[in-house]
Amino acid sequence: MKTTQEIRQDFLDFFRDRGHTVVPSATLVPASDPTLLFTNSGMVQFKNVFLGSEKPNYVRAVDVQRCLRAGGKHNDLDQVGYTARHHTFFEMLGNWSFGDYFKRDAILWAWELLTGVWGLAPERLLVTVYHTDDEAFGIWRDEVGVPVERIVRIGDNKGAPYASDNFWQMADTGPCGPCTEIFYDHGAHVAGGPPGSPDEDGDRFIEIWNLVFMQFDRQPDGTLLPLPAPCVDTGMGLERLAAVLQHVHSNYEIDLFQHLIKAAAALTATDDLAHGSLRVIADHIRACAFLVADGVLPSNEGRGYVLRRIIRRALRHGWMLGVRGAFFHRMVEPLVAEMGQAYPELVTRRDTIEAALGAEEARFAETLDAGMKVFEEVAARAGDTRTLAGEEVFRLYDTYGFPVDLTADIARERGLGVDMAGFESAMQAQRERARAASQFGGAITLPSELASSLPPTRFEGYDSHVGQARVLAILSEGRALDVLDSGDAAVLILDATPFYAESGGQVGDHGVLLADGVRFVVEDTQKLSGTFHGHVGRLESGVLKVGDAVSARIDLTRRQAVVLNHSATHLLHAALRKVLGTHVQQKGSLVAPERLRFDFSHFQPIGHAELLEIERLVNAEIRRNAAAEIHHMAMQDALDFGAMALFGEKYGDEVRVLRMGEFSTELCGGTHVGRTGDIGLFKIISEGGISAGVRRIEAVTGENALNHVAEEERRLAEAAHLLGTTGDGMTEKLRQLFERQKRLEKELEAIKAKAAAGAAGELAQGAVDFGDFRLVAARLDGLDPKALREAVDRLKQQLGDAVVVLASGEGGKAALVAGVNGAAMGQVKAGELVAHVAGQIGGKGGGRPDLAQGGGSDGPELDRALSQVADWLSARLAKA
Repeated sequence: MKTTQEIRQDFLDFFRDRGHTVVPSATLVPASDPTLLFTNSGMVQFKNVFLGSEKPNYVRAVDVQRCLRAGGKHNDLDQVGYTARHHTFFEMLGNWSFGDYFKRDAILWAWELLTGVWGLAPERLLVTVYHTDDEAFGIWRDEVGVPVERIVRIGDNKGAPYASDNFWQMADTGPCGPCTEIFYDHGAHVAGGPPGSPDEDGDRFIEIWNLVFMQFDRQPDGTLLPLPAPCVDTGMGLERLAAVLQHVHSNYEIDLFQHLIKAAAALTATDDLAHGSLRVIADHIRACAFLVADGVLPSNEGRGYVLRRIIRRALRHGWMLGVRGAFFHRMVEPLVAEMGQAYPELVTRRDTIEAALGAEEARFAETLDAGMKVFEEVAARAGDTRTLAGEEVFRLYDTYGFPVDLTADIARERGLGVDMAGFESAMQAQRERARAASQFGGAITLPSELASSLPPTRFEGYDSHVGQARVLAILSEGRALDVLDSGDAAVLILDATPFYAESGGQVGDHGVLLADGVRFVVEDTQKLSGTFHGHVGRLESGVLKVGDAVSARIDLTRRQAVVLNHSATHLLHAALRKVLGTHVQQKGSLVAPERLRFDFSHFQPIGHAELLEIERLVNAEIRRNAAAEIHHMAMQDALDFGAMALFGEKYGDEVRVLRMGEFSTELCGGTHVGRTGDIGLFKIISEGGISAGVRRIEAVTGENALNHVAEEERRLAEAAHLLGTTGDGMTEKLRQLFERQKRLEKELEAIKAKAAAGAAGELAQGAVDFGDFRLVAARLDGLDPKALREAVDRLKQQLGDAVVVLASGEGGKAALVAGVNGAAMGQVKAGELVAHVAGQIGGKGGGRPDLAQGGGSDGPELDRALSQVADWLSARLAKA
């Protein structure tokens, strides 16, 4: 029996022997299409070839493409675990011809591989063709020898011309053509009919290979023109094929999945290997591991959110199997053993994958446990409606952090519905409450009638810091003015400006607008309606009118400081990806004159050595003094140029690309240095986490970096002076001080213990008889909670049957420890006693029946509270 690995290799070898170039799988993150969530078919990496914008150095190709369908238009996530053939991650085998061979060779080779190499019985195979594709029909019938009763013509079965299961098109216009599909017949004992029949959705006939023949160029009016160089695009799902070749009905029964399912069963202590949750875990580990390997980390948006959702779905299925600890990240090891040979990146990035999954697993553990308990309560209240109330689902989401899609998934398994309209209503109400409560308002708005009458602001600030302009509009408190008087604040719109408007993380420029007797101080520059630059400030002198000419001058010193920081953020981003991995992606930034702030995806704190290496790489590029080149080009050309684009960002037809040597190439509309050496020096001043999976680095450049280094040196010199040593001797001096401190702390503890023992002896002599036991309630100032506990324990031993409460006050705070022993145990609880005393001094306390502690404020109330313990005990005993 062929293993999955052998089938994968057979396919590549077969077509390599027939002149095809083996092309590596593209990543799950489409490199040349930021609008596409994931690579969901073999076509994605060859899209530009078919569109004619890319010319490969081969005309025949073969590949095994990893694909993901778990978000966006193509989403199989909700089906996984319930069917025999749905997966989030799958592998697509494909052979391709770019203007070389066509239908005859594609069909003959497909048949040869299936029946000759893999030995499938010809009578088990059925084929379909587009109803007008007589050429393909003839090849199947006359050259391959398929009986006509096993060749099915499929027409336009989707309600429009050329809308057919057997006609493929990339879009409404462009390359398209008929396809022929090969089906495997599982036999009459399996329910279902052939394709094109009323029973075609059954499991008897399973599509295993689709051969697409791109021979037309569809025009806007719907007509089809012949392509000058017809192409072939084929796709065959590896998992489906393996099920056929291994003589099993479900994809989850093939060797690859059985090994993963057994590993999941061992980790979850599950005996039933057919359990649906094991299938989910086995499927999801492939998707999650490859996503992390391809640079995606769990987050609350875009691709990261899809990954988070898949991880949490797997964790929930582990929870259903009784797992209450971390397990999912341990599935990486068996996955690497199973697929590492075909995908070496799994091996090289194993540590990163395990760390990322483990961090998300730990983060979700408490949420899952609490959320499942509340879900059970919500489900119980569904009653006869069999529907979870929208407000309840929102409470699960808002209060317990339980994702709504996870709630819907669980509800589906229980046969329950979800009131999504009610959920959305509750969500909208929360948004409105947040908006009403927000302290931030007054965003600058441009009246629509004014916006439609003005030309867009012409930005001239890339090349100049001074410019001549005309005032097109004056805005104040949302109203358009004709005249602005001295002392008044306003927003001015000019026809042209050197002032950069805040965007892309870069702050807006400051400066002045000048005319005869007029001085308008610009305190900020903001974009209005996307196309206008709003100069925010105040008229210091003169009178300004719409139509006046002004000289616009930016604060050049401030701009230059901003420029250094902005260029440095690009170098920092590149350095982070080199040191931490390609999963690092920008999540936000602030480029101000005094510092830069860069937020990025990463799953754990950055070590000191890593920070030093990141800083070293950036400064090495600064010393290299590479030119910072600006290029304007089409979006696709920019991606081909190597520029990074962020998923979800909207880009125009033409984009601006910043390239700094061979180190960094990114899309950017900001202002930058001429050469990297202009930055001077780069210094990281802080690193930390700001949310799950997102870290933040703050840094300074240029003169600010020099000032930071000088300040650090001053502090070191001051510290060395205080220690009575030089900078070189500080480490040894500090080590000696710490060792001395530890010795003194041990000596102090011994002294306190001795004092506590002596005090306990004196207090025991003054204990008050209280029926069956004796009471001690006193202060022992100068003792910490540990010493107080030792004193309480010693008193309990000395007195036998006793109730003891001791307090210590220092620095305005009081510590309390209470103990109960012997005959008193059945009458008094230490936790209740210490809670009572702590309550008298504005604090809290609690603990076990025999020993408890608390705290509060030191002062006269503490002495009063201790003196009233006897009265409290008397009242408690009287009630008993």
